[in-house]
Amino acid sequence: MSDGETKCAVVAVIGAPNAGKSTLVNALVGAKVSIVTQKVQTTRARVRGIAVEGDAQLVFIDTPGIFAPRRRLDRAMVAAAWGGIDGADITLLMVDAPLYLAGETERGQAGKTRADTDRIIEQLKTAEQKAVLILNKIDAIARPQLLGLAEALNETGVFTDTFMISAKNGDGLQDLKAFLLEKAPASPWLYPEDQLSDISDRLMAAEVTREKLFLRLHQELPYDLTVETDDWKETKKGVRIEQTIYVARDGQKGIVLGKGGETLKKIGSDARQELMSYLDIPVHLFLHVKVRQGWAEEAARLREMGLDVVE
Repeated sequence: MSDGETKCAVVAVIGAPNAGKSTLVNALVGAKVSIVTQKVQTTRARVRGIAVEGDAQLVFIDTPGIFAPRRRLDRAMVAAAWGGIDGADITLLMVDAPLYLAGETERGQAGKTRADTDRIIEQLKTAEQKAVLILNKIDAIARPQLLGLAEALNETGVFTDTFMISAKNGDGLQDLKAFLLEKAPASPWLYPEDQLSDISDRLMAAEVTREKLFLRLHQELPYDLTVETDDWKETKKGVRIEQTIYVARDGQKGIVLGKGGETLKKIGSDARQELMSYLDIPVHLFLHVKVRQGWAEEAARLREMGLDVVE
């Protein structure tokens, strides 16, 4: 950091589930601060990722996807997403462009994505909240369709600027980051120069294990599981981590364990390897699986995830 005046912007990233928000934040920060899977609603709590460029600091708030909530967990996640806007200097609304367009004629996930996105735009409009439109996955859509979508969404009057990107392969990210740096107001930094995220090591460890579960079992397992770090002990030989995987039904426990416990061993091995790289010390990871029906309605489980309880 130079001796000149510092700049800092808090950037909230919102959107429907699976729009690519975590992939974008990880790419702009230049490090993994949020887990990413093909499972919708992977991100459950607000995660702050921090990027520094010269005298400027950008604090990205990666939020859960905004959708129509049913369970207590859902309500807490949606509240966390909208709460991410409070105090933000810039709000980015991320849209999965090809999926949104497909939702005009298709039901299923495409239809839900379009409905959720339209609902978010309407709520921003009602609140007179301006945002920057981010059209994602432009590599999977024809240019005329993309331009037509940008024009249609800008007619809502919500958006001040529009960027067309591919968060996964990096297209358009340099221009987006330059725009955010330019818009950052003069302000002291909110975090030390070497800090990449505000997530604790305990919570990140649980998130890494949850990511490996979804990546390996995404077709077999529904959304009804969570991971908690029960114990964390640092020793001369590294760190010993005890975690519990909570599932909602007995049949799900069998899926996680696998034949002879082999699936759980592979998940533990995958998580341990990533945690050793993340923490830069030897990791001894011990996983347990418990059935806990209705965990998504329990206040204690939600607080462990870093969520506020919403009745």
